[in-house]
Amino acid sequence: MAKTPTLRIIPLGGLDGIGKNMTAFECGDDMVLVDAGLMFPDDDQPGIDLVLPDYTYVLENEEKLRGIVITHGHEDHTGALPYLLMDLTHKVPIFSSKLTLGMIEGKLAEHNIKSPKFREVTDGSSVNLGCFSLQFFAMTHSIPGALGIFLKTPAGTVLHTGDFKLDQTPIDGVRPNYNAINRFGRQGVDLLLSDSTNANIPGFTPSEATVGASLRHIIKNAPGRVFVASFSSHIHRLQQVCDAATAVGRKVVVTGRSMITNTKVARELGYLKIAEEDILDAFELKDIPDDKIVVLCTGSQGEPLSALARMANGEHKSLSIGPDDTVIISATPVPGNEKSVQGIINSLSKIGCEVYDKSNATVHVSGHGRQEELKLMLAMVHPKNFMPVHGEAVHLRAHAKLAEGMGLSRDHIFILDNGDSLQMRDGKVSLGPSYDSGIIYVDGLRIGDTDPVVLRDRQKLAQDGIVTCVVTLKSRSCKVADVDVSSRGVSFASDDELLAGIEDTCRTTIAKNSQGSPSVDVLRKAVRNSLSNYLWSKTHTRPMIIPVVMEV
Repeated sequence: MAKTPTLRIIPLGGLDGIGKNMTAFECGDDMVLVDAGLMFPDDDQPGIDLVLPDYTYVLENEEKLRGIVITHGHEDHTGALPYLLMDLTHKVPIFSSKLTLGMIEGKLAEHNIKSPKFREVTDGSSVNLGCFSLQFFAMTHSIPGALGIFLKTPAGTVLHTGDFKLDQTPIDGVRPNYNAINRFGRQGVDLLLSDSTNANIPGFTPSEATVGASLRHIIKNAPGRVFVASFSSHIHRLQQVCDAATAVGRKVVVTGRSMITNTKVARELGYLKIAEEDILDAFELKDIPDDKIVVLCTGSQGEPLSALARMANGEHKSLSIGPDDTVIISATPVPGNEKSVQGIINSLSKIGCEVYDKSNATVHVSGHGRQEELKLMLAMVHPKNFMPVHGEAVHLRAHAKLAEGMGLSRDHIFILDNGDSLQMRDGKVSLGPSYDSGIIYVDGLRIGDTDPVVLRDRQKLAQDGIVTCVVTLKSRSCKVADVDVSSRGVSFASDDELLAGIEDTCRTTIAKNSQGSPSVDVLRKAVRNSLSNYLWSKTHTRPMIIPVVMEV
């Protein structure tokens, strides 16, 4: 009798923060990858552009990879896809909704990836990939075309919610497919993977529709132009801004590269509805009064090169913000971006314009369900086992506590780290082996080459600066002929007394260590150590010291 194959669920990203979501499902000789997202770097990762999940395991087993499923079009679920596809040696079909595939297509074009194997799926679609049978169902999120997945395998069944909230009045009228979710629950779900982003917030997340009335009120009563900063992929929010603007007789202007790209894609695919005459280019504003303009722009996260940041600093090539204008920041800062956003608000306040954000108006609601919605999902699915996903450690544990409160026993709830795994056989779930996991840095055009030592050096340079000391020795006598000190990013650059002390320290160190014809490397190390100790004693800083010792 043939042995039942084992299903392995391997989260490669998404369990250590909000972002870089990626989960591999492996059964026998078949593998399906769900999502391929990125994260933006933290302050302690200077010079890094993007952070990706380490997908080495997928590359090592790419002969098993039957398809990549993307649940929705946000960067934290799609951003790693171009890099993964460039590393794969053969084309793999990509399954998602029409809008998500449209957004991915533009992203792949930027990386010169041609003719991807797109496979459009919708609510109710079924796909067979090796031993996997996938059924897709509609979910509500802060972007149209969000999907959940029900996976049937010989080893058991898994329901993956994707990112979601249970919005009863969605902007596009597409509600979660409660019939499908309940049907899967009745059929039996051996394992539920559910979004945990708001698991520590009580109650229900307000409907996206609640934002519309507030936006319209602000836009209608603004004396000058209105600038709305939002995520460029938040098509529901952009639709509400467009509806509010046109309702009060204003034209909509779009600026910011990703905003222009995503609104174009969404309009072409029918997800963003606004008449041609009501949407303008930023260069077409000369003859239009200020109180007839709404500007949609990027910059809700305080990005220094975004359209809002450049306008706030007077650096935008075609638009500027004045004291009679109104700015709406229609988003919540992603953890780590709070300072950047506050910096933008301060710059805008100095201009004298009116600024609205979530602290003083209903201009944003989350796209993720809070505790009551997460409990409703657990009640509908009634899973035998549960694994919270998509969140930081605090969110995963809060979600696990909710599941326990719903009657699921603790030994059927699994809180994993990236690289851990679950294995399922005959519907029974247990912890599996661990796999190599981590992160891949994108540093300019280089991918994965950034060593932790490089990041540590960058942090040190940013904190304490750099001192270069070139010592020239007379080759025969090994005596110091000259000492040249230069520095960058240090507070003592103009302190002649301290610089003279550095030179004296170098000369003394060389004299002490020149017995027995030491090598240049020995002298260099001695100079570095003595200068480090000297500067610490005088300044209580430890700049990076680069000693150069050469003979002439």
